[in-house]
Amino acid sequence: MSPVTAGVLQLLALVAALALAYRPLGDYMARVYSSEKHHRPEKWIYKAIGANPSAEMRWPAYLRGVLAFSAVSVLFLYALQRLQGSLPGSLGFVSIDPDQAFNTAASFVANTNWQSYYGEQAMGHVVQTGGLAVQNFVSAAVGMAVAVALVRGFARSRTGELGNFWSDLVRGTVRILLPISVIGALILVSCGVIQNFSGIHEVGQLVGGSRQWNGGAVASQEVIKELGTNGGGYFNANSAHPFENPTPFSNLFEIFLILVIPFALTRTFGRMVGNLRQGYAILATMATIWLGFTALMMWTEFAHHGPAFDIAGGAMEGKETRFGIGGSSIFAVATTLTSTGAVNSFHSSYTGFGGGIAMLGMQLGEIAPGGVGSGLYGMLIMAIIAVFIAGLMVGRTPEYLGKKIGTRQIKLAACYILITPALVLCFTAAAMALPTPGNSMANPGAHGFSEILYAYTSGANNNGSAFAGLNADTQWFNSTIGIAMLLGRFLPIVFVLALAGSLAEQQPVPETAGTLRTDKPLYAGLLVGTIIIITGLTYFPALALGPLAEGLAS
Repeated sequence: MSPVTAGVLQLLALVAALALAYRPLGDYMARVYSSEKHHRPEKWIYKAIGANPSAEMRWPAYLRGVLAFSAVSVLFLYALQRLQGSLPGSLGFVSIDPDQAFNTAASFVANTNWQSYYGEQAMGHVVQTGGLAVQNFVSAAVGMAVAVALVRGFARSRTGELGNFWSDLVRGTVRILLPISVIGALILVSCGVIQNFSGIHEVGQLVGGSRQWNGGAVASQEVIKELGTNGGGYFNANSAHPFENPTPFSNLFEIFLILVIPFALTRTFGRMVGNLRQGYAILATMATIWLGFTALMMWTEFAHHGPAFDIAGGAMEGKETRFGIGGSSIFAVATTLTSTGAVNSFHSSYTGFGGGIAMLGMQLGEIAPGGVGSGLYGMLIMAIIAVFIAGLMVGRTPEYLGKKIGTRQIKLAACYILITPALVLCFTAAAMALPTPGNSMANPGAHGFSEILYAYTSGANNNGSAFAGLNADTQWFNSTIGIAMLLGRFLPIVFVLALAGSLAEQQPVPETAGTLRTDKPLYAGLLVGTIIIITGLTYFPALALGPLAEGLAS
């Protein structure tokens, strides 16, 4: 079987698995977030944190809950790292330096999981399991809660109430993420992913003698790392490491975990607003972009440009032979079009255009299908922008799902789409203008610029993957990327919840003959075009200096 055929078959199998899971998972999540019943373990949690899960919240109260919980999480994770040297189960590792501890705490709480350290050489069992793995669950649940709050804004009328943040947080964790993670971890263990609390021991090597490795609760962290679109690896090699991702089947299963909730949330959206066809329109938009990017990435990496490429069957540099170009390309697109950031290959070794495709996937806003929760609310913001553009074309006040998109709504949506590019481009410009940050680049010219642009794109968009040629473990990059991650996560959430509150207060507008049908293929095409044009106008100059210049020169 040729490598191209193998890659196409993997993609078809993945699409079939996602299609089978779409309806039952989407409907189940809609029931979870619409239920008025609280299970007994959930009541224990509410009692422990002093929350009333039945109290409805307006958007300022909901936002305060998100920010307060996240602030406490940052402080707890920071303290845990700074105290690591005194904790049991530290494997002899010392406490983490202040700048790196801040970067890591911000990263995992912001659902970014950017790592400027070697996991197996820096973090002990307590920090990995009691700190990082816990944040993998709750940071994902926060994103889902915000998305559900926005959906309620569309579904409700003449009320500013968006539900209860603490109830949404707990239910997302206990009823959705935890059960799937238990099943997924068992599957990964059966594939060969390790799950233990062993200490450091020597492992024999075929070449170069022996090396020291530590074990860990890898399978349980690996599953939520992918399912929650987190991405932080137990080991520095991330999902290219055989302890995390040993076989082609485990590789495909991990890609499935990355995509299944973001895609299924479109069904949840349709069910909660009472119009499944609206969910299908959002799904079609996401799927079109994802499949298009995957096809482009596979074509770019399989294209032959000389004897070495002919012999290897494509651009195999930086890729695991057990996954090949097909499995690596599908994984790279899945992880950069979501907020996952996990990698099973070396993105810096991709062709110039291949690296650009991965970067562009993040610059779209990671909405196809995006992170758990963040992908849905990001796509709904773009849907509002597309409706507004359509309204300008015909001279009519735009409407979406029966809600008028007026001055307040479009200002909030515009702020949402502008904040992340501003963070990426301003921090990249500062890093290139100052003398010290440039010393961290492993390559000169266009590729070196791409390393820095990729780093801030990954941080501000809460992705977490890296070109890996950049030495980001410096005070400058730890601090600035940490700030970019926090601002890139929580400033957009402010605008999303404010928008949700303004929509929930409206009275629905009756549909007329002049109403734009947002459940039709024409609108889905308009939405795809809007996303591509906005991203292109925003990032084209920077992309032209980096991956485009490198690709055209090769």
